[in-house]
Amino acid sequence: MTDVRDAAASTQDSASSDTGGFIWYELMTPDPDGAKAFYDAVVGWDIGEGSVDFNGYRMIGRKDGGFAGGVLPLNDEMQQHGARPTWLGYIHVADVDQSLSKLEAAGGKALMPAMDIPNVGRIAMVTDPQGNPFYIMKPIPPQGDPNAQSDVFSLDAEQRVGWNELMTSDPVAARQFYGQLFGWTSDDFMPMGENGEYRFWARQGAPFGAVCKEMGSGSSKWRYYFRVPSISAAVEAVKSGGGQVSMGPHEVPGADYIIIGNDPQGAEFALVGKA
Repeated sequence: MTDVRDAAASTQDSASSDTGGFIWYELMTPDPDGAKAFYDAVVGWDIGEGSVDFNGYRMIGRKDGGFAGGVLPLNDEMQQHGARPTWLGYIHVADVDQSLSKLEAAGGKALMPAMDIPNVGRIAMVTDPQGNPFYIMKPIPPQGDPNAQSDVFSLDAEQRVGWNELMTSDPVAARQFYGQLFGWTSDDFMPMGENGEYRFWARQGAPFGAVCKEMGSGSSKWRYYFRVPSISAAVEAVKSGGGQVSMGPHEVPGADYIIIGNDPQGAEFALVGKA
C-alpha cells in the first residue's frame, strides 16, 4: 500500500506551478493483465502488479524509474453502470469542491462526486458541457517534498504523454470553458480548411495540446498521445499484440508521426514519435 500511494503522490503534487495542468493519466480496463502485455510492448512501459489496498490499481512504470500514470480495473459492477475501457486525464486544481461548483455553473457535470483517497488526495470525475470526461484533483504532496511537480507530460520525453488533444462538438464553447476554469489560452491556431481551426492549448505560455472540431458523429473526446521512439516499430507491436490502428502513420509538424488505434480491450489510444 505504501509503495502505491507514495508513487501516486510523488508524481502528483500540490505545487502552484502545476495548477491547471495535467498531472496524471489513467487507463480504465476490464483486463489489466492484457493491458500490461499490450502497452509494455507498444510503449515500453512496465505496468506493475495490482495493489490489494487500492482495489487492484496498478502503477504504469517508466524505464527511467518514474511513472506515466495508472491502471484502474473495471469490475462487473462498474461496467454495468456504464464504465467502458478508456484513457482519462487528471487536471490539478487548488480546491476540488470550489472547482466542481464552478464547473457545474459553467455547464459541466459531476460523474463521480468529490471524494478523498487517503494519503493521495481529493478527486472528482467530471465532464465538460459537451460530455467529455476527465478528473480534477488536489493531490497530497509526498512526505518531505512539498514542492514536487508532476512529470507525466512532456513534449519530447519518451513514455510520457506528449500531447493532449480535445476533439469536441463545440470548440468555441470548449475554449471558453477550459479557459475560465483552468486559465488555458488558445490564441494560436492552424487552419484546417472545412474542418475549421486546430487551436493550440497553452498554460503559463507553454503549449501542451490542442482543441478542434470533432471528425464525424460521436467522436467527441479527449485523446492523449504517448511518445515512442519509433512509430513504425510501435505499429508492428500494436498489430502483433492484438490492437488495431485506425489512423496513420500520419506526419505532423515537427517531423513527428502519429497513429490512433484501439487496444485489445477497446480503449482508444494515440502515439507520437519519429518515423
